[in-house]
Amino acid sequence: MSKVLGALVIARNGDREEFTQDSRTYEPGSTRSTPLGAAESYLLGSRLRAMYLSPSSPSYITGIKTGVVDTHQVHFYSKAGGEGTAIFDSTMALLQGLFPPNPNNKITLANETTIVAPLGGYQYVPIETVEPSHDHSLEPWTDCLAFQQHISEVYASESFKATAKAAQPFFQAIRDFVFGRPTTLENAIFDYINTQLIHNQTYAYRLPPTLIEQARGFADYHENAVFSDSELGGIGNLAGRTILHSILESLDRITFNGDSLKFLLIETSYQPFISLFHMLGFINEYPELAAIPNFASALALEIRRGPGPEIRDFLRIKFKNGSNHEFQTYHAFGHKADIPITEFVYKLENYAITSQKQWNAACNLPYDAYTTRSHVSAPVLAAFAALFFIGVITLARFVRKSRTKKRTRMYEPVTPLPAERPTEKGHLPQ
Repeated sequence: MSKVLGALVIARNGDREEFTQDSRTYEPGSTRSTPLGAAESYLLGSRLRAMYLSPSSPSYITGIKTGVVDTHQVHFYSKAGGEGTAIFDSTMALLQGLFPPNPNNKITLANETTIVAPLGGYQYVPIETVEPSHDHSLEPWTDCLAFQQHISEVYASESFKATAKAAQPFFQAIRDFVFGRPTTLENAIFDYINTQLIHNQTYAYRLPPTLIEQARGFADYHENAVFSDSELGGIGNLAGRTILHSILESLDRITFNGDSLKFLLIETSYQPFISLFHMLGFINEYPELAAIPNFASALALEIRRGPGPEIRDFLRIKFKNGSNHEFQTYHAFGHKADIPITEFVYKLENYAITSQKQWNAACNLPYDAYTTRSHVSAPVLAAFAALFFIGVITLARFVRKSRTKKRTRMYEPVTPLPAERPTEKGHLPQ
C-alpha cells in the first residue's frame, strides 16, 4: 500500500434553510444552517478522521498528530460569501468530528493547577474565512461581467431553449406548490421544493410523487450548464479555475519536505465541484457527476508516495456524494490509476487564476476596479461618500458666508477721519 503524505479536502456545507440566487447575476440571498446540516457535517468530519487520522487506516497520513490538533500541520478555509453563515457553521461542525474533545487538551498553570478545556477538552481549531470582497477564490462569479455574459449566452443557447420547452409540463404541474415563485427553467425552483420537502411535513404530504426528481433533474441541468465550459480555461469554469490556485499551492506545500502542512480543508458551496469535475475530465466517464453535489459532499485529493523505484508522488482522487454515500475513487484525464502530481500540475497550472489581477482580466474588468473594491468594503465606501458629501456642503456654506461678509464690508459707508492739525513747532501729533 502506498504511503499517504497528505490530503486536501473540498467539502460542501450541510443542510440549510432555503437559499435564493438571482438567475442573471447569482447575487445571493441569506440563509442559515440547520441542526440537520450540522449533523451531516459532523458525520463527514468523523469519516475524514477515520480515513486520515487513524493509524490503522490504509489512508492514514504519515506523521500527522491524531490527538490534540497541531495547527502547523492542518489549515482550514471557509467561504464567507453567499451561503457564508451556513458554510461557516458546517465547517465548525465538521471540525468537531475531525478533532473531537480530547482530555489532553489541557494546560498546567504556574501554581501547578491543571485546566482541561471545556466540554471534556473541546478543541478550538482556527478557521480562515474567505470574503469575496477581498478574495474571489471561493466565489469568483460575484460581480464578474464576463460570467454574467456567459449566463446570458447559456440561456440563449438552443440546448437551453429545447430543455425549457421540454420542462413546460413540469413547471405547469408544480405551479400550485411554489406559491407565486417564477416557474421557468431560468429560475430553478428545486431549492425551495427540496427545503420544504425536508422540513415541512404538511408540504411533504401534499407534494405529488416524481415532482421532486424532476425538479432536481432540471436544476442539475441548469447549474451544470452555467458552471461548466467546453474549454478548460473558459469563463464557465471560473469557479474551478479560482479554487485551483489553492489546490496547486497546497500540493506544492505538502510535497515539499520543508513544510509541515499535511491536511487542508476548504469548505465551500456546490459551484466549484461542478467546474472541477469538468476540468478533471470526470464527466466523460462519469456523466452522473454533471450535477449539483448533495449536502456534505466531499472531494478528497490524496498525495501518495509512488511505489519503488518510482521517485514521483501521485494523486488519488476520491469523491463522496453526501451523507448516504461512501468515498469512491475517480481517475482524472482518462487515467485508469492514480495520476502523477507533476502531470496533474502540468495539465492545469496554466488555467488557474492565481491573483486578483488575473480575475479582473478574466472578468473583463479594469485592474483598478478591484483595488477599490477589495481593500475598502462597501459600508466603508458609503461612509467615506457621506463624509465627503457633508464636507462639500460645509465648505460651500463657509465660502458663501465668507463672500457675504466680504461684500458687506465692501459696501459699508466709510467714516472720514477728523482733520489733522499741526502742533506747535511743526511736529505731527503723536
